[in-house]
Amino acid sequence: MAGEIITIQIGQCGNQVGKHFWNQLSKEHGIDRDGSCKFDDDPQKNIRDDDTNPFFKKNDSHRYTPRALLFDMEPGAVQDVTNTFPNFFDPRNVSVSRDELGAGNSWSKGYDYGVSNQDELLNIIDKEIDNTENFEGFQLIHSVAGGTGSGLGSNLLELISDRYHKKFISTYSVFPSDESEVVVQPYNTLLTLRRLAENSDASIVFDNNALLNLSSQVFKDPNTSYIHTNQLISSTMSSITNTIRFPSYMYNSMSSIFSTLVPTPDLHFLLPGFTPFTSDYVNNGKDYKRNTAYDVILDLFDKSNSLVSSRVDNPTYFNIYTSLIGSTEQNDISRAILKLQSRINFAPWSSTSIHVNVGRRSSFLPQPEQAVNGFGNRNYVNGMMLANSTSILSVFERTVRTFDKIFAKGAFLNTFRNGKMFQNDWDEFSECREVAQNLINSYSTAEQENYLDDILIEEENIIGNAEAENDIGLDSNII
Repeated sequence: MAGEIITIQIGQCGNQVGKHFWNQLSKEHGIDRDGSCKFDDDPQKNIRDDDTNPFFKKNDSHRYTPRALLFDMEPGAVQDVTNTFPNFFDPRNVSVSRDELGAGNSWSKGYDYGVSNQDELLNIIDKEIDNTENFEGFQLIHSVAGGTGSGLGSNLLELISDRYHKKFISTYSVFPSDESEVVVQPYNTLLTLRRLAENSDASIVFDNNALLNLSSQVFKDPNTSYIHTNQLISSTMSSITNTIRFPSYMYNSMSSIFSTLVPTPDLHFLLPGFTPFTSDYVNNGKDYKRNTAYDVILDLFDKSNSLVSSRVDNPTYFNIYTSLIGSTEQNDISRAILKLQSRINFAPWSSTSIHVNVGRRSSFLPQPEQAVNGFGNRNYVNGMMLANSTSILSVFERTVRTFDKIFAKGAFLNTFRNGKMFQNDWDEFSECREVAQNLINSYSTAEQENYLDDILIEEENIIGNAEAENDIGLDSNII
Protein backbone atom coordinates (compact mmCIF):
# COMPACT_ATOMS: atom_id res chain seq x y z
CA MET A 1 0.00 0.00 0.00
CA ALA A 2 1.28 3.45 -0.91
CA GLY A 3 2.29 5.79 1.87
CA GLU A 4 0.27 8.83 2.86
CA ILE A 5 0.96 12.19 1.24
CA ILE A 6 0.14 15.49 2.94
CA THR A 7 -0.71 18.42 0.67
CA ILE A 8 0.21 21.91 1.89
CA GLN A 9 -1.64 24.74 0.12
CA ILE A 10 -0.06 28.14 0.69
CA GLY A 11 -1.36 31.57 -0.26
CA GLN A 12 -3.98 32.56 -2.78
CA CYS A 13 -2.51 30.61 -5.69
CA GLY A 14 -1.83 27.49 -3.62
CA ASN A 15 -5.34 27.36 -2.21
CA GLN A 16 -7.06 28.12 -5.51
CA VAL A 17 -5.10 25.41 -7.32
CA GLY A 18 -5.73 23.12 -4.35
CA LYS A 19 -9.47 23.67 -4.67
CA HIS A 20 -9.43 22.35 -8.24
CA PHE A 21 -7.09 19.51 -7.30
CA TRP A 22 -9.41 18.22 -4.58
CA ASN A 23 -12.41 18.65 -6.83
CA GLN A 24 -10.70 16.45 -9.43
CA LEU A 25 -9.66 13.80 -6.92
CA SER A 26 -13.15 13.75 -5.42
CA LYS A 27 -14.66 13.09 -8.85
CA GLU A 28 -12.18 10.33 -9.57
CA HIS A 29 -12.92 8.56 -6.28
CA GLY A 30 -16.68 9.10 -6.19
CA ILE A 31 -16.55 11.41 -3.18
CA ASP A 32 -19.13 14.17 -2.75
CA ARG A 33 -18.19 17.70 -1.73
CA ASP A 34 -19.16 17.05 1.88
CA GLY A 35 -16.89 13.99 2.10
CA SER A 36 -19.60 11.36 1.76
CA CYS A 37 -19.37 8.55 -0.78
CA LYS A 38 -22.42 6.72 -2.10
CA PHE A 39 -20.18 3.95 -3.41
CA ASP A 40 -19.33 2.80 0.12
CA ASP A 41 -23.03 2.46 0.98
CA ASP A 42 -23.83 0.28 -2.05
CA PRO A 43 -23.60 -3.43 -1.14
CA GLN A 44 -23.34 -4.28 -4.84
CA LYS A 45 -20.10 -2.29 -5.07
CA ASN A 46 -18.18 -3.33 -2.00
CA ILE A 47 -14.81 -3.72 -3.72
CA ARG A 48 -12.93 -0.61 -4.81
CA ASP A 49 -10.18 -0.68 -7.40
CA ASP A 50 -8.70 2.57 -6.12
CA ASP A 51 -6.68 3.52 -3.06
CA THR A 52 -7.96 6.65 -1.35
CA ASN A 53 -5.69 6.34 1.68
CA PRO A 54 -2.65 8.25 0.34
CA PHE A 55 -4.69 11.45 -0.01
CA PHE A 56 -7.79 10.95 2.16
CA LYS A 57 -8.59 10.00 5.73
CA LYS A 58 -11.71 7.87 6.16
CA ASN A 59 -13.67 7.72 9.41
CA ASP A 60 -16.05 5.07 10.74
CA SER A 61 -18.99 6.86 9.13
CA HIS A 62 -17.40 6.44 5.68
CA ARG A 63 -16.69 10.14 5.36
CA TYR A 64 -13.52 11.22 3.62
CA THR A 65 -11.31 14.13 4.64
CA PRO A 66 -8.37 15.34 2.53
CA ARG A 67 -4.90 15.08 4.01
CA ALA A 68 -4.52 18.79 3.34
CA LEU A 69 -3.26 21.84 5.21
CA LEU A 70 -4.60 25.25 4.14
CA PHE A 71 -2.35 28.18 5.08
CA ASP A 72 -2.76 31.84 4.16
CA MET A 73 -2.28 35.33 5.55
CA GLU A 74 -5.68 36.60 4.39
CA PRO A 75 -8.98 34.72 4.51
CA GLY A 76 -10.41 35.14 1.00
CA ALA A 77 -8.94 32.15 -0.85
CA VAL A 78 -9.28 29.77 2.09
CA GLN A 79 -12.91 30.77 2.63
CA ASP A 80 -13.60 30.15 -1.05
CA VAL A 81 -12.21 26.62 -0.69
CA THR A 82 -14.12 25.79 2.49
CA ASN A 83 -17.36 27.32 1.16
CA THR A 84 -17.08 25.27 -2.02
CA PHE A 85 -16.50 22.10 0.03
CA PRO A 86 -18.56 22.46 3.25
CA ASN A 87 -17.56 20.02 6.01
CA PHE A 88 -14.91 18.49 3.74
CA PHE A 89 -11.62 19.83 5.09
CA ASP A 90 -10.51 19.38 8.68
CA PRO A 91 -10.99 22.82 10.29
CA ARG A 92 -7.99 22.12 12.55
CA ASN A 93 -5.83 22.08 9.41
CA VAL A 94 -6.77 25.62 8.39
CA SER A 95 -4.56 28.49 9.53
CA VAL A 96 -5.07 32.14 8.56
CA SER A 97 -3.20 35.15 9.95
CA ARG A 98 -5.13 36.65 12.83
CA ASP A 99 -4.85 40.20 11.49
CA GLU A 100 -5.98 38.96 8.04
CA LEU A 101 -3.95 41.71 6.33
CA GLY A 102 -1.95 39.47 4.02
CA ALA A 103 1.70 39.72 3.02
CA GLY A 104 1.27 42.66 0.66
CA ASN A 105 3.27 40.80 -2.02
CA SER A 106 6.34 40.96 0.24
CA TRP A 107 8.45 37.82 0.55
CA SER A 108 9.94 39.04 3.83
CA LYS A 109 6.51 39.54 5.43
CA GLY A 110 5.48 36.04 4.45
CA TYR A 111 8.76 34.57 5.65
CA ASP A 112 8.69 36.46 8.96
CA TYR A 113 5.09 35.35 9.52
CA GLY A 114 6.29 31.75 9.25
CA VAL A 115 9.08 32.41 11.75
CA SER A 116 6.70 34.06 14.23
CA ASN A 117 4.09 31.29 13.92
CA GLN A 118 6.47 28.37 13.59
CA ASP A 119 5.20 26.46 16.63
CA GLU A 120 1.55 26.72 15.57
CA LEU A 121 2.23 25.64 11.99
CA LEU A 122 4.47 22.74 13.00
CA ASN A 123 1.87 21.61 15.52
CA ILE A 124 -0.73 21.40 12.75
CA ILE A 125 1.69 19.44 10.56
CA ASP A 126 2.68 17.08 13.40
CA LYS A 127 -0.93 16.28 14.24
CA GLU A 128 -1.74 15.50 10.63
CA ILE A 129 1.27 13.18 10.44
CA ASP A 130 -0.02 11.46 13.59
CA ASN A 131 -3.04 10.39 11.51
CA THR A 132 -0.84 8.41 9.12
CA GLU A 133 0.59 4.90 9.35
CA ASN A 134 3.14 4.99 6.54
CA PHE A 135 3.78 8.68 5.89
CA GLU A 136 5.77 9.18 2.68
CA GLY A 137 6.04 12.92 2.26
CA PHE A 138 4.66 16.32 1.35
CA GLN A 139 3.50 18.05 -1.78
CA LEU A 140 3.43 21.83 -1.53
CA ILE A 141 1.38 24.07 -3.86
CA HIS A 142 2.30 27.74 -4.14
CA SER A 143 3.24 30.69 -6.29
CA VAL A 144 6.82 31.97 -6.18
CA ALA A 145 5.90 35.58 -7.01
CA GLY A 146 3.35 36.64 -4.37
CA GLY A 147 4.14 37.38 -0.75
CA THR A 148 2.57 34.43 1.09
CA GLY A 149 3.21 31.66 -1.43
CA SER A 150 6.83 32.73 -1.81
CA GLY A 151 7.72 33.92 1.69
CA LEU A 152 5.70 31.59 3.91
CA GLY A 153 6.26 28.84 1.35
CA SER A 154 10.03 29.33 1.63
CA ASN A 155 9.92 29.25 5.40
CA LEU A 156 7.82 26.08 5.47
CA LEU A 157 10.15 24.37 3.01
CA GLU A 158 13.04 25.07 5.36
CA LEU A 159 11.07 23.88 8.38
CA ILE A 160 9.79 20.61 6.98
CA SER A 161 13.05 19.68 5.23
CA ASP A 162 14.85 20.14 8.54
CA ARG A 163 12.26 18.52 10.79
CA TYR A 164 11.24 15.67 8.47
CA HIS A 165 14.43 15.35 6.44
CA LYS A 166 13.87 11.67 5.64
CA LYS A 167 10.51 12.36 4.02
CA PHE A 168 10.06 13.23 0.36
CA ILE A 169 9.20 16.84 -0.48
CA SER A 170 7.79 17.81 -3.85
CA THR A 171 6.48 21.20 -4.89
CA TYR A 172 4.11 22.49 -7.54
CA SER A 173 5.58 25.93 -8.07
CA VAL A 174 3.97 28.57 -10.28
CA PHE A 175 6.43 31.09 -11.75
CA PRO A 176 5.25 34.54 -12.91
CA SER A 177 4.63 35.76 -16.43
CA ASP A 178 6.85 38.36 -18.06
CA GLU A 179 4.25 41.03 -17.43
CA SER A 180 2.97 41.55 -13.90
CA GLU A 181 1.65 44.28 -11.67
CA VAL A 182 3.76 42.95 -8.78
CA VAL A 183 6.91 45.07 -9.08
CA VAL A 184 8.84 43.04 -6.49
CA GLN A 185 8.18 39.66 -8.08
CA PRO A 186 11.81 39.34 -9.34
CA TYR A 187 12.96 39.55 -5.71
CA ASN A 188 10.29 37.15 -4.45
CA THR A 189 11.04 34.66 -7.20
CA LEU A 190 14.81 34.62 -6.66
CA LEU A 191 14.47 34.28 -2.88
CA THR A 192 12.07 31.36 -3.30
CA LEU A 193 14.16 29.68 -5.99
CA ARG A 194 16.94 29.21 -3.45
CA ARG A 195 14.58 27.28 -1.14
CA LEU A 196 13.33 25.15 -4.00
CA ALA A 197 16.94 24.33 -4.88
CA GLU A 198 18.04 23.55 -1.33
CA ASN A 199 14.93 22.21 0.41
CA SER A 200 12.85 20.22 -2.09
CA ASP A 201 13.49 16.82 -3.64
CA ALA A 202 11.48 17.54 -6.79
CA SER A 203 9.96 20.78 -8.05
CA ILE A 204 7.35 20.67 -10.80
CA VAL A 205 7.48 24.07 -12.47
CA PHE A 206 4.67 25.98 -14.18
CA ASP A 207 4.73 29.50 -15.54
CA ASN A 208 1.87 31.85 -16.22
CA ASN A 209 3.08 32.68 -19.74
CA ALA A 210 2.56 29.10 -20.90
CA LEU A 211 -0.55 28.56 -18.77
CA LEU A 212 -2.38 31.56 -20.20
CA ASN A 213 -1.36 30.72 -23.78
CA LEU A 214 -2.46 27.12 -23.37
CA SER A 215 -5.76 28.15 -21.80
CA SER A 216 -6.71 30.02 -24.97
CA GLN A 217 -6.26 26.74 -26.88
CA VAL A 218 -8.07 24.53 -24.38
CA PHE A 219 -11.15 26.49 -23.32
CA LYS A 220 -14.11 27.77 -25.33
CA ASP A 221 -14.21 30.95 -23.25
CA PRO A 222 -12.03 33.57 -25.01
CA ASN A 223 -11.54 35.50 -21.75
CA THR A 224 -9.24 33.09 -19.97
CA SER A 225 -8.22 33.73 -16.38
CA TYR A 226 -6.60 31.99 -13.44
CA ILE A 227 -9.79 29.97 -12.99
CA HIS A 228 -8.79 28.27 -16.23
CA THR A 229 -5.05 28.02 -15.62
CA ASN A 230 -5.63 26.46 -12.20
CA GLN A 231 -7.57 23.65 -13.88
CA LEU A 232 -4.57 22.95 -16.11
CA ILE A 233 -2.31 22.64 -13.07
CA SER A 234 -4.75 20.44 -11.14
CA SER A 235 -5.17 18.17 -14.18
CA THR A 236 -1.42 17.65 -14.26
CA MET A 237 -1.29 16.96 -10.53
CA SER A 238 -4.09 14.43 -10.82
CA SER A 239 -2.29 12.59 -13.61
CA ILE A 240 1.03 12.54 -11.75
CA THR A 241 -0.67 10.90 -8.76
CA ASN A 242 -2.84 8.52 -10.81
CA THR A 243 -0.69 5.43 -10.26
CA ILE A 244 -0.52 6.17 -6.53
CA ARG A 245 -4.31 6.35 -6.24
CA PHE A 246 -5.02 3.57 -8.76
CA PRO A 247 -2.10 1.32 -7.86
CA SER A 248 -0.02 -0.47 -10.45
CA TYR A 249 3.11 -2.58 -10.17
CA MET A 250 5.32 0.40 -10.94
CA TYR A 251 5.35 4.08 -10.05
CA ASN A 252 3.01 3.59 -7.08
CA SER A 253 4.73 6.07 -4.76
CA MET A 254 6.16 9.58 -4.90
CA SER A 255 9.71 8.32 -4.59
CA SER A 256 9.34 5.72 -7.36
CA ILE A 257 8.02 8.34 -9.79
CA PHE A 258 10.52 11.07 -9.05
CA SER A 259 13.57 8.81 -8.67
CA THR A 260 13.05 8.02 -12.35
CA LEU A 261 13.45 11.70 -13.16
CA VAL A 262 16.10 13.09 -10.80
CA PRO A 263 19.63 11.83 -11.59
CA THR A 264 21.43 14.10 -9.10
CA PRO A 265 20.12 16.35 -6.29
CA ASP A 266 20.86 19.52 -8.27
CA LEU A 267 18.84 18.45 -11.29
CA HIS A 268 15.39 18.18 -9.71
CA PHE A 269 13.37 20.81 -11.58
CA LEU A 270 10.78 19.15 -13.80
CA LEU A 271 8.75 20.49 -16.71
CA PRO A 272 5.19 19.21 -17.22
CA GLY A 273 3.16 18.75 -20.37
CA PHE A 274 -0.41 17.53 -20.85
CA THR A 275 -2.73 16.72 -23.75
CA PRO A 276 -5.61 16.65 -24.45
CA PHE A 277 -7.51 18.50 -21.72
CA THR A 278 -10.82 16.64 -21.99
CA SER A 279 -14.02 17.06 -19.98
CA ASP A 280 -12.63 14.53 -17.49
CA TYR A 281 -10.33 17.29 -16.30
CA VAL A 282 -11.58 20.75 -17.30
CA ASN A 283 -14.91 22.54 -17.60
CA ASN A 284 -16.13 23.97 -20.89
CA GLY A 285 -13.14 22.82 -22.89
CA LYS A 286 -12.99 22.78 -26.66
CA ASP A 287 -13.81 19.65 -28.62
CA TYR A 288 -10.96 17.22 -29.20
CA LYS A 289 -10.17 14.71 -31.89
CA ARG A 290 -10.06 10.97 -31.40
CA ASN A 291 -6.48 9.97 -30.71
CA THR A 292 -4.15 7.09 -29.97
CA ALA A 293 -1.21 6.63 -27.63
CA TYR A 294 1.06 7.27 -30.62
CA ASP A 295 -0.53 10.67 -31.23
CA VAL A 296 -0.47 11.69 -27.59
CA ILE A 297 3.16 10.76 -26.89
CA LEU A 298 4.35 12.76 -29.90
CA ASP A 299 2.07 15.68 -29.02
CA LEU A 300 3.53 15.86 -25.52
CA PHE A 301 6.84 16.96 -27.06
CA ASP A 302 5.15 19.83 -28.88
CA LYS A 303 5.99 23.13 -27.15
CA SER A 304 2.37 24.20 -27.42
CA ASN A 305 1.41 21.48 -24.91
CA SER A 306 4.06 22.42 -22.35
CA LEU A 307 3.03 24.20 -19.16
CA VAL A 308 6.34 26.09 -19.11
CA SER A 309 7.47 28.55 -21.76
CA SER A 310 11.05 28.08 -22.91
CA ARG A 311 13.29 29.68 -25.50
CA VAL A 312 15.52 26.61 -25.73
CA ASP A 313 14.84 25.25 -29.23
CA ASN A 314 16.71 21.96 -28.99
CA PRO A 315 16.84 20.99 -25.31
CA THR A 316 18.96 18.22 -23.89
CA TYR A 317 16.92 15.66 -21.97
CA PHE A 318 18.17 13.87 -18.88
CA ASN A 319 15.06 11.86 -18.02
CA ILE A 320 11.47 11.64 -19.29
CA TYR A 321 8.39 10.12 -17.67
CA THR A 322 5.01 9.92 -19.36
CA SER A 323 1.71 8.69 -18.00
CA LEU A 324 -1.05 7.61 -20.37
CA ILE A 325 -4.65 7.17 -19.26
CA GLY A 326 -7.11 5.47 -21.57
CA SER A 327 -7.22 2.72 -24.16
CA THR A 328 -3.69 2.12 -25.46
CA GLU A 329 -1.93 -0.31 -27.77
CA GLN A 330 1.64 -1.37 -27.02
CA ASN A 331 2.53 -1.08 -30.69
CA ASP A 332 1.46 2.60 -30.70
CA ILE A 333 3.64 3.29 -27.67
CA SER A 334 6.67 1.50 -29.15
CA ARG A 335 6.37 3.31 -32.50
CA ALA A 336 6.17 6.70 -30.78
CA ILE A 337 9.20 6.00 -28.60
CA LEU A 338 11.30 4.86 -31.56
CA LYS A 339 10.42 7.99 -33.49
CA LEU A 340 11.22 10.26 -30.55
CA GLN A 341 14.54 8.59 -29.81
CA SER A 342 15.70 9.61 -33.27
CA ARG A 343 14.39 13.17 -32.88
CA ILE A 344 15.29 14.38 -29.43
CA ASN A 345 18.66 15.02 -27.84
CA PHE A 346 19.62 13.04 -24.73
CA ALA A 347 22.60 13.83 -22.51
CA PRO A 348 25.54 11.54 -23.40
CA TRP A 349 25.60 9.99 -19.91
CA SER A 350 21.84 9.41 -19.62
CA SER A 351 19.71 6.55 -20.82
CA THR A 352 17.75 7.19 -24.00
CA SER A 353 14.75 5.49 -22.43
CA ILE A 354 11.41 7.24 -22.24
CA HIS A 355 9.59 5.86 -19.22
CA VAL A 356 5.96 5.23 -20.12
CA ASN A 357 3.33 4.19 -17.62
CA VAL A 358 -0.26 3.34 -18.48
CA GLY A 359 -2.57 4.44 -15.70
CA ARG A 360 -6.23 3.67 -15.13
CA ARG A 361 -9.18 5.89 -15.87
CA SER A 362 -11.48 6.19 -12.87
CA SER A 363 -14.71 4.23 -13.17
CA PHE A 364 -16.47 7.18 -11.53
CA LEU A 365 -15.72 9.45 -14.49
CA PRO A 366 -17.91 9.43 -17.61
CA GLN A 367 -16.59 6.69 -19.85
CA PRO A 368 -15.79 7.28 -23.54
CA GLU A 369 -18.70 6.44 -25.81
CA GLN A 370 -18.37 2.89 -27.09
CA ALA A 371 -19.04 1.46 -30.56
CA VAL A 372 -19.90 4.01 -33.20
CA ASN A 373 -22.13 2.35 -35.85
CA GLY A 374 -20.87 -0.98 -34.61
CA PHE A 375 -17.30 -0.29 -35.68
CA GLY A 376 -14.44 0.34 -33.28
CA ASN A 377 -14.92 2.83 -30.50
CA ARG A 378 -14.39 6.45 -29.59
CA ASN A 379 -11.92 5.83 -26.81
CA TYR A 380 -9.40 8.58 -26.24
CA VAL A 381 -6.09 8.80 -24.46
CA ASN A 382 -4.91 11.52 -22.08
CA GLY A 383 -1.19 12.00 -21.67
CA MET A 384 0.99 13.72 -19.09
CA MET A 385 4.74 14.17 -19.31
CA LEU A 386 7.37 15.21 -16.81
CA ALA A 387 10.70 16.07 -18.39
CA ASN A 388 14.03 16.90 -16.82
CA SER A 389 15.79 18.94 -19.47
CA THR A 390 17.74 22.08 -20.22
CA SER A 391 14.49 23.82 -21.18
CA ILE A 392 14.34 24.88 -17.52
CA LEU A 393 17.28 27.20 -18.20
CA SER A 394 14.86 29.73 -19.68
CA VAL A 395 13.07 29.96 -16.33
CA PHE A 396 16.30 30.37 -14.37
CA GLU A 397 17.80 32.88 -16.79
CA ARG A 398 14.60 34.94 -16.86
CA THR A 399 14.57 34.98 -13.05
CA VAL A 400 18.18 36.16 -12.88
CA ARG A 401 17.78 38.70 -15.65
CA THR A 402 14.74 40.43 -14.13
CA PHE A 403 16.36 40.39 -10.68
CA ASP A 404 19.62 41.91 -11.90
CA LYS A 405 17.75 44.66 -13.71
CA ILE A 406 15.98 46.07 -10.65
CA PHE A 407 18.54 45.14 -7.99
CA ALA A 408 21.27 47.09 -9.80
CA LYS A 409 19.10 50.19 -9.42
CA GLY A 410 18.21 49.45 -5.81
CA ALA A 411 14.56 49.61 -6.85
CA PHE A 412 11.75 48.68 -4.43
CA LEU A 413 14.13 47.41 -1.73
CA ASN A 414 12.23 49.38 0.90
CA THR A 415 9.62 46.62 0.75
CA PHE A 416 12.15 44.29 2.37
CA ARG A 417 13.92 46.67 4.74
CA ASN A 418 11.70 45.83 7.71
CA GLY A 419 12.23 42.12 7.25
CA LYS A 420 14.35 40.47 9.93
CA MET A 421 16.62 38.91 7.33
CA PHE A 422 17.39 42.26 5.69
CA GLN A 423 17.84 44.66 8.60
CA ASN A 424 21.63 44.82 8.37
CA ASP A 425 22.48 44.14 4.73
CA TRP A 426 21.34 42.62 1.44
CA ASP A 427 23.57 39.54 1.66
CA GLU A 428 20.60 37.20 1.30
CA PHE A 429 19.97 38.52 -2.19
CA SER A 430 23.61 37.97 -3.15
CA GLU A 431 23.54 34.42 -1.81
CA CYS A 432 20.30 33.64 -3.64
CA ARG A 433 21.74 35.08 -6.84
CA GLU A 434 24.71 32.74 -6.46
CA VAL A 435 22.42 29.74 -5.94
CA ALA A 436 20.50 30.64 -9.11
CA GLN A 437 23.75 30.93 -11.06
CA ASN A 438 24.85 27.54 -9.73
CA LEU A 439 21.60 26.04 -11.02
CA ILE A 440 22.26 27.52 -14.45
CA ASN A 441 25.80 26.15 -14.37
CA SER A 442 24.63 22.70 -13.22
CA TYR A 443 22.07 22.32 -15.99
CA SER A 444 24.51 23.66 -18.57
CA THR A 445 27.38 21.36 -17.59
CA ALA A 446 24.99 18.40 -17.34
CA GLU A 447 24.94 18.35 -21.16
CA GLN A 448 28.58 17.24 -21.15
CA GLU A 449 29.68 13.63 -21.39
CA ASN A 450 31.81 13.73 -18.22
CA TYR A 451 29.11 15.32 -16.03
CA LEU A 452 28.64 12.32 -13.74
CA ASP A 453 32.41 11.79 -13.52
CA ASP A 454 32.81 15.35 -12.25
CA ILE A 455 30.05 14.75 -9.68
CA LEU A 456 31.82 11.63 -8.39
CA ILE A 457 35.13 13.49 -8.13
CA GLU A 458 33.47 16.28 -6.15
CA GLU A 459 31.87 13.75 -3.77
CA GLU A 460 35.20 11.95 -3.30
CA ASN A 461 36.89 15.27 -2.50
CA ILE A 462 34.20 16.12 0.04
CA ILE A 463 34.54 12.71 1.70
CA GLY A 464 38.33 13.00 1.65
CA ASN A 465 38.26 16.44 3.25
CA ALA A 466 35.85 15.25 5.92
CA GLU A 467 38.07 12.27 6.75
CA ALA A 468 41.11 14.55 6.91
CA GLU A 469 39.31 16.85 9.33
CA ASN A 470 38.35 13.87 11.47
CA ASP A 471 41.96 12.68 11.52
CA ILE A 472 43.11 16.12 12.62
CA GLY A 473 40.49 16.07 15.34
CA LEU A 474 41.67 12.67 16.61
CA ASP A 475 45.32 13.79 16.65
CA SER A 476 44.50 16.88 18.66
CA ASN A 477 42.61 14.77 21.18
CA ILE A 478 45.60 12.50 21.57
CA ILE A 479 47.86 15.49 22.09
